[in-house]
Amino acid sequence: MTKEREGEVMMVVLSLLESWFPILSMFAIALVGAIFSYAIIVLIATTVLMTILIEQKSVSQLWIPEAQKDLLLTSFFITALFLLIFLGLKYTSAGNMAVIIFLQLLFSYLFFNVFGSEKLTPLHSWGALSMGIGAIIMLFPDDVKLNIGDALILIAAIIAPFVNLYQKRARAHVSSITILAYRNLAALPFLFLIAWLFEPLPSLNALKEAMPYLFSVAILVYVISKILWIEALHRISITKMSAMLAILPLSTLTLAYFVLNEVPTMRQLLGIIPILFGGYLITRPVHKFLSIK
Repeated sequence: MTKEREGEVMMVVLSLLESWFPILSMFAIALVGAIFSYAIIVLIATTVLMTILIEQKSVSQLWIPEAQKDLLLTSFFITALFLLIFLGLKYTSAGNMAVIIFLQLLFSYLFFNVFGSEKLTPLHSWGALSMGIGAIIMLFPDDVKLNIGDALILIAAIIAPFVNLYQKRARAHVSSITILAYRNLAALPFLFLIAWLFEPLPSLNALKEAMPYLFSVAILVYVISKILWIEALHRISITKMSAMLAILPLSTLTLAYFVLNEVPTMRQLLGIIPILFGGYLITRPVHKFLSIK
């Protein structure tokens, strides 16, 4: 298996895992609040990640000088991004969140392809465009309005390419687990401070009821999925990764049907076609098509 193919497989697996994120997070937010949910999830994930680093005797990687700038910038942008997402989920739907955050594909393309040096082949560009069209068909209703929740998540989508850029740079010096542990450790004091300042303390009963959701998001999304994300960044381009996230809204709709009994609309079913077609194009090795006369 080639390095690029490994990255593509990782993106498929993490998209399936992250499709649970909006559903589980909204349950937790309803019980303990947006910022407290984020802070507790990060605390659980950090405990797991630090345990792994200690077992691997790799804690010293946290202080490698060459990685410090990129680790600090990663920590700043990722904390802002997820804070905006958790706050946004208080005011918008899981479906709107999925499609708006997917717009990071557009911003990645602008930052790294139009204005930057990272290039996609024409074949892969058509694949990315097809997946984007499919996601919009599936998830944007006719009467879509940009409320405060949508606006917050749109800002998060604009930030996302910068997170990926600095994580990609940091990965050249340290492991993916080190990056995740570092950014979580940097975020924790800030998160609990603003949660204490701006949200009421959750009751013990609410915490107990929310724990299954908080643990699930922490382990599936903030540990396993994020490790896969950073490893994929090490193997394929940021724009291609962002395009492959079109699998995520499709997975979220499927889960919503089985978990929440939400029946997909005809618009959503039609959107599946360009997403699957685009996914096929963007994961095709270019040399196979170039060899066809």
